[in-house]
Amino acid sequence: MKNPYLLKLLSILGIGLLLWILLDQIGGLGRERQDRQVEAQHSVEASQAEQQTLVGPVIQTTCTEEWDQAQGEGKNPMRREFILSATPTQLDIDARTALEPRYRGIFKINTYALKAQLNAQWRSLQSLRPEHTHPGSRLSCSAPALMVAVSDARGIRRAQVKVNDQPAAPLPGTRNQVHPRGFHVLLTEALTADKGDRPLAVSIELDLIGTGELGVAPIAESSHVKLASDWPHPSFGGRFLPIQRDVRPDGFKAEWHVSSLATTAPSAFATGARTCAGTTGGDGQCIETFSVSFMDPVNTYSLSDRAVKYGLLFVGLTFVAVGLVEALRRLRVHPVQYLLVGCALSIFFLLLLSLSEHLSFGASYAAAAAACVALLTVYGRYLLRGWGAGTLFGAGIGSLYGCLYLLLQMEQTAMVIGSLMLFAVLALVMLLTRQLDWYALLKQEPAPPASGADKVA
Repeated sequence: MKNPYLLKLLSILGIGLLLWILLDQIGGLGRERQDRQVEAQHSVEASQAEQQTLVGPVIQTTCTEEWDQAQGEGKNPMRREFILSATPTQLDIDARTALEPRYRGIFKINTYALKAQLNAQWRSLQSLRPEHTHPGSRLSCSAPALMVAVSDARGIRRAQVKVNDQPAAPLPGTRNQVHPRGFHVLLTEALTADKGDRPLAVSIELDLIGTGELGVAPIAESSHVKLASDWPHPSFGGRFLPIQRDVRPDGFKAEWHVSSLATTAPSAFATGARTCAGTTGGDGQCIETFSVSFMDPVNTYSLSDRAVKYGLLFVGLTFVAVGLVEALRRLRVHPVQYLLVGCALSIFFLLLLSLSEHLSFGASYAAAAAACVALLTVYGRYLLRGWGAGTLFGAGIGSLYGCLYLLLQMEQTAMVIGSLMLFAVLALVMLLTRQLDWYALLKQEPAPPASGADKVA
C-alpha cells in the first residue's frame, strides 16, 4: 500500500478490535464473579435460612359441613370442607435486627438476626363461627389455632406465645396449606376464656434469622410496625414505604402504619393467596407486603462492569490524543506502541476487578489508576520523545480515570456528564486541528523515528 498513513489507520482499527475483544473478556470475567457471589448467597440460604416474610398471627379453624341431597328415591350424602380465619383488629410489631455476615470464600453475605415482639388483638372470634349453606346440614369445626407463618421455618430460633396472658406451647407447622412454614398454637377454651364472644389478646416473642431481606404482611385492620437495626444502608421496598425513617451511620429506625383501608392483605389471606414478595402485586391476587433489604451500598461487580463499558471509549480517546500529537509534531508512533498503550489501559479494568474483591472500591480504583498512570507516564517519555510530553500524557490519562470515577459515582447524571465531556474533547480536537492541512499531511512522508538517548532526554 503506497500511503503509509492509510496503512497505519487500518492497523490501529485492527488493534481497536482486538482491544474491544479483550475488554469484553474482562467484562465477562466480572459477570462470572458476580454469578459466583449469587451462588455463594444461595449456598448460605441453603445452609441457614432464606429471606423471610412474616405473615400473622392469624386464627383459623377447619370446618366440615355435611348434608343429604335427594337423588331419585334415595339420598346422596354430601360433604364440604372449608377454612375460616380471623385476622387481628390491631397488630403491633416492635422488632430489632442485628447483622450477622457469613462468608463463602471471599464473598460476604448479609444475614440478620431478628428479635421481635408481636402484640395482636381481636374484638372477638365471631368470624370463626360457620354458617349453614344448606338447610338441615350438620356443621363441625376443629379447635381454632393461632398460626404465624414465615418463609423459611429453619430460621426460627425461639418462639414464646401468650394468649390472654397465659403461656401457650407453640407447635411446628401452621396447619395452613398455602403458608405451611411456621408454628401454631391450639386455642382451648381455657386460653380463650369463653367461646369467642370477648376480645382476645396474643403476645409473641420471636427470634428469627434470615438472609438479605425481611418482609411483613400487614394483615390486620391496623398494622403498626417499628424496626431498628445496626445496618446503615437499608433499601425499603414492597407495597408500602415507611412513614418515618431515620438512617444514621450506626444503623436505622423505620416505622410503618398500614390500615386495611389501604391494603388488600387481610382479604387476600382469607381467600388463600400467597405473599406478593418478589412480584408487583396489588391486584388482590397475592398478599401485599412491605420489606427492607440489608444491601451493601457499593456493589463492586456492578461498578466494575459499568467501568468496563467505558473502556473502549478510553482507548479511543487515548488513540486520538496520540494520533493528534503524532500529526502536529510530525512524530512516528508504531502500531505496536498503540497496542501496548491500549493493553495498559485495558489491564486497569482487570486490576480494578481483582483488587475490589479484597479492598474497598475507592482504594482499589486509586491503586489501579496510579499503577497504570505511572506506567504510561514512563512509557510516554519514549513514545512522545521527552519527559515533558510523557508527563502531560500521563496527566491526561489520570484525568480520564478521574472523570470515569465521577461518572461511576453520579449514576443518575452519568449520561449527561459523559456527553458534555465528549463534547468538550471533540471541541478541543477541532480547535487544535482547525488550521491543519490534512491533504498536505497525507502527501508528506513521516519524520524518521528518534534514536539514541539524546532524543528522549
